[in-house]
Amino acid sequence: MRLLLAQALSVIVALTALNRAAVATEGGASLYVPGLRGPLAGVVPPPGFYFENDFYSYSGRLSAAKAIPIGGAVVSNVKVEARVNFMTPTWVTPIEILGGNLAFAVTVPFGTPRVSAGAVITGPRGRSIGFSQRDATFNIGDPAISSFIGWHQGNFHWQTGVTVNIPSGSYQDGELSNLSFNRWIGDIYAAVTYLNPATGIDLSGAVGFEINGKNDATDYRSGNAIHADIALSKNFTKQFSAGLLASHYQQVSGDGGRGATLGPYKGRVTALAAQIAYTFEVAGTPVSARLKVLREVDVDNRSRGTIGLFSIGFPIGHSAAAPKAAPARPSAPR
Repeated sequence: MRLLLAQALSVIVALTALNRAAVATEGGASLYVPGLRGPLAGVVPPPGFYFENDFYSYSGRLSAAKAIPIGGAVVSNVKVEARVNFMTPTWVTPIEILGGNLAFAVTVPFGTPRVSAGAVITGPRGRSIGFSQRDATFNIGDPAISSFIGWHQGNFHWQTGVTVNIPSGSYQDGELSNLSFNRWIGDIYAAVTYLNPATGIDLSGAVGFEINGKNDATDYRSGNAIHADIALSKNFTKQFSAGLLASHYQQVSGDGGRGATLGPYKGRVTALAAQIAYTFEVAGTPVSARLKVLREVDVDNRSRGTIGLFSIGFPIGHSAAAPKAAPARPSAPR
């Protein structure tokens, strides 16, 4: 069934996309993207090569009553507008580990975060940002590499994996606008999907633990965090589906280092979303398009805003059939 394969593309190859806008830790930036692991979160497609392009849009504000550390300074009255593109090739290998297929993916972001700050308070080690209250610079961010293993049993699909953010050297010290974290980040996660082809119901969930390193340029060590997503959607036709999802991210350890002038500064965010997806064919190749719109409804120590995510995914070099409705293992040709 090509529908399952095409829809799965918009999940597994986007697992490493990065949220630079408003979630947690230094600059309100986290490797985790709220809502990205939504419908079909536990599904890994058959062995082969896949590609996904994700366009990410964020618009949010932090009031003047709150402060946030960005680019080595502490600022308030912050407005963020981010338009970022993520390109992700994925290889699902024929190698099996404990009965599941091993896969690899890499994500490279690029775009222009637009950040303005109504007040510049101070910077660590006596630095300031030169009273520049607005910054919009085209950036190429850190690459993120993922490895994961996926299993299938009847209507159940599950996977577990790890993503690592690799500092690329593109970080601009003292700038408000950055796509690079300039720190090592690891994210360990697990996801499961119950997909009933007879009813078209997809119930998916994912949990993860994010481990943050230190930004040497600002001497800022971001705290570790947990995150979770849950999604319920329905396939109304072979091409069209829609549903709802919820995401939560929360730091479990505080920020530290000489650059953490605001103290532990633990962040938290909950987002609710609606999503629609449509599958079509181009020259015999299944293509999946998915649109998600999330609103951050409960935020602490971060800006509050709206996220839009538009994803296009397709297989490369083949147009194989996906697993049947309820096999013990997927038939061979995220």
